[in-house]
Amino acid sequence: MKAASIQQPKPGRKRKSATFWNYNIMVGIGLLWLLFFNIVPMFGIVMAFENYDPVQGFFKSQFIGLENFKYLFSMSDSRRVIVNTIIIAVSKLILNVLVPLIFALLLNEIRRLKFKKLVQTVVYLPHFLSWVILASIFLELFSYRGAFNSVMSVFGVDPKIWFAEEKYFRQLIIFSDVWKEFGYNAVIYLAALTGVSQDLYESAAIDGCSRLKAVWHITLPGISGTIVVVAVLGLGNVLNAGFDQVFNLYSPLVYSTGDILDTWVYRMGLLNVQFSLATAAGLFKSAISFILIVVSYIIAYKAADYKIF
Repeated sequence: MKAASIQQPKPGRKRKSATFWNYNIMVGIGLLWLLFFNIVPMFGIVMAFENYDPVQGFFKSQFIGLENFKYLFSMSDSRRVIVNTIIIAVSKLILNVLVPLIFALLLNEIRRLKFKKLVQTVVYLPHFLSWVILASIFLELFSYRGAFNSVMSVFGVDPKIWFAEEKYFRQLIIFSDVWKEFGYNAVIYLAALTGVSQDLYESAAIDGCSRLKAVWHITLPGISGTIVVVAVLGLGNVLNAGFDQVFNLYSPLVYSTGDILDTWVYRMGLLNVQFSLATAAGLFKSAISFILIVVSYIIAYKAADYKIF
């Protein structure tokens, strides 16, 4: 009688098993990170409904319901920072769609490929720089003895510290953010432009269509889906005017026009030790942002068939 042969596991099965466990380990690490750094801290939102006392903690502090929210919206400061946040964030949203689009359309007309790639790389680099670095550069550039005042003095404008002027602060914040970020969206538009068929331009040229009309009737409709996606996905950031940027550039002199919700929450929570009020303001911002993200996703799905899953 022959001895029963022992079946050896197939090599392919071993590889599949190893890959399965590798993926599980990677996903497990990500879920642990999400749990401890995103989910667990969310229990702190209970402070928004309490008269929070750090000594007594979450469970023994007095529960006051929506009183923090009522007090928040009754404050003149909170209404001012909400208005500032909306003005700055909406302006950034609009310009960060239009400026990169115009730049991408102009850059797409350049036929010298090396020069085109050089410009594309140069304008993309500021996106990777921290606002800690850029804030120092901008503050020095627009300081009393800075280069901007030297140029403006030629036109008879008196020198001033521009970032300390409340009537100019919003414009400078918006301008500096667009300068930093427009290269990123421009790359997205340039990638979309490569998908527009060149045969359409050749047919339009044969029919006597000018280059400007070709851009209007061929290029823009061809990348309309990308434009819609870039625009609507920015809706979730309507109440996010850029804490890093504003915090590094503002001062008490420009609170009336430059103070935004994030910097106000920082001062109320960490400097003035009003944890409950700061948490209520942060929860309000998060709730509005969540609603806008859902709405923007629905719009992107309807208008451009954009899907996350």
